[in-house]
Amino acid sequence: MVSEAPTADQVRSALAELANPADAQHLQRFFKTGPGEYGEGDVFLGVRVPATRKVAKQFATLPLKQIGELLDSPAHEERLAALLILNARFAAASKPRTRDDAARAEMVEFYLDAVRRGRVNNWDLVDASAEHIIGPWLLDQDRALLFQLAQQDSLWERRVALLSTFAFIKAGDASTTLELAAKLLDDRRDLIQKALGWMLREVGKRADPAVLTGFLDVYAPSMGRTALSYAAEHLSPELRAVYRAMR
Repeated sequence: MVSEAPTADQVRSALAELANPADAQHLQRFFKTGPGEYGEGDVFLGVRVPATRKVAKQFATLPLKQIGELLDSPAHEERLAALLILNARFAAASKPRTRDDAARAEMVEFYLDAVRRGRVNNWDLVDASAEHIIGPWLLDQDRALLFQLAQQDSLWERRVALLSTFAFIKAGDASTTLELAAKLLDDRRDLIQKALGWMLREVGKRADPAVLTGFLDVYAPSMGRTALSYAAEHLSPELRAVYRAMR
């Protein structure tokens, strides 16, 4: 007997059982959902991330159509669960011995459509997904897509571009991160500044400290305070002072 595929409604029910109204209020403040804030109008159930991850793991075979239903939900945790499940499906399709490039391509387009439609619309949603889907997909391909995303006005598309390069950094390749960082230096929105500085910091930590300092030698004078602070966080106090003085 073939078991039925899981459904979006089952994921919703599992999350609803874990919902906590007090946590929902805290999360709505933490993720800046007030008028004029970056997460304006987002709705939280009050499910903490570790619990959402457990639910996502239970439904790792959820079909793409059902994942799409969750991504269209107003509830933040349902969208997060959808992305975590998509990560799992992409990883399963990327295993060397059973790699399925057609399935991977379909998931990449599915993800990009969700990003462009505004369904991956908070920093945690971007950070939980971009490096696990777009990053691995582009490891051995042309990366023009990231520069296209970086040219968009959308805060989230630009953050996806930056965070996708985390996969490259972990593989020892800082080149695309540095190119994107140079192009996005003038974007002074806080969530871009933090992402930019974070990825640069990881270049120094995981790839080559000299590559980071070489970038800062050139660009520190034109960097925003937040990006520079994040990027230089693991440098010596003396070197941090030098770069701060260059601004």
